[in-house]
Amino acid sequence: MTTYDTELIMRAVAITGTRSTGHRGLDEYATLFADYLAPFADRARFYIGGARGIDSLSLLWLARRTTAALTVVTPGTLDQQPPDARQAVTRVSDRVDLIELGAAELRAPAYHARNRFMVDHSSMTIGFPHAAEPESGTWQTLNYTADQGKPRLIVPV
Repeated sequence: MTTYDTELIMRAVAITGTRSTGHRGLDEYATLFADYLAPFADRARFYIGGARGIDSLSLLWLARRTTAALTVVTPGTLDQQPPDARQAVTRVSDRVDLIELGAAELRAPAYHARNRFMVDHSSMTIGFPHAAEPESGTWQTLNYTADQGKPRLIVPV
């Protein structure tokens, strides 16, 4: 069975969110993930960007508390990601499929391409935007999801 076949059986969900997460405690994020990610986890594949913040927090939470299939998508390679993000992926590497898109330069176009990849391979997006970042990649991803006619669940943090 290929990944594509699996996606036809399972719901595929893209997760996007702020990198700025220090304004809430870890318990608060755990509660948000329990409320908004767990309901999809029984039969889902989650596509998660390999960055710090919501990406790393949601990856670790999902890996420890669900049996959901997890795919981390990086714009370049995992080695190009920040140390804390690499560490999160490494901690749960036995649970993660890794897709490295191989961008030569990690600039906005590479991150936008990664976000579009995740949305294109998903049936919906769950976003955790920070209110102080209205022009963020999180909002770009949520808007791209809407442009594709796919549902989005927005959970402000």
